[in-house]
Amino acid sequence: MRSVRRYARAAFPFRIPNSEFRISVMPSLLFWIFAAMTLVFGAAVVLNRNPVASALSLVLSFLGLAALFMGLDAFFIGIIQVLVYAGAVMVLFLFIIMLLDLRAEECRRINKVAVVGGSAVSLALFVQICLVVAELRGSPDHFPALPATRTDDVRDIGLLLFNNFNLPFQVIGVLVLVATIGVIVLSKRELR
Repeated sequence: MRSVRRYARAAFPFRIPNSEFRISVMPSLLFWIFAAMTLVFGAAVVLNRNPVASALSLVLSFLGLAALFMGLDAFFIGIIQVLVYAGAVMVLFLFIIMLLDLRAEECRRINKVAVVGGSAVSLALFVQICLVVAELRGSPDHFPALPATRTDDVRDIGLLLFNNFNLPFQVIGVLVLVATIGVIVLSKRELR
């Protein structure tokens, strides 16, 4: 903990009067572990032939991304990442995967033209990203630290959602319910 404080003093050598500025720094080792986890399992989503393994890789990629958000002190976004994406969306994906015929998917052959084309587009995107990053220059000036705020993110988002956007929230809930009932009806009809 002392090394983190020493690093924080070196990175932010200024003081803000009359504020309770708290510096929270994610250790570099944890950042690289979670970043590598997110990238590796994100690539596994695309490279796996089995849809169930691909969906589970997506869950692990979401968990790594949530850990990165929590390292940035964005705890609400990290928890929502786990609850909404790794929880609800993945249940929906696994429900759709259950409706697929997995034997037919495993028997499909790899399209070599699509693999070569996708690899070429990925390589072009990687080269463009490298060229853009090579042109970036860091700022020599340090930005002053933001004062610590004592706001409640969950309360503010809840008030905004249920006061200003109550009707769209209810419409989306009904739409998801109708879509779920429609999928169940269609899957029952297919089994007969």
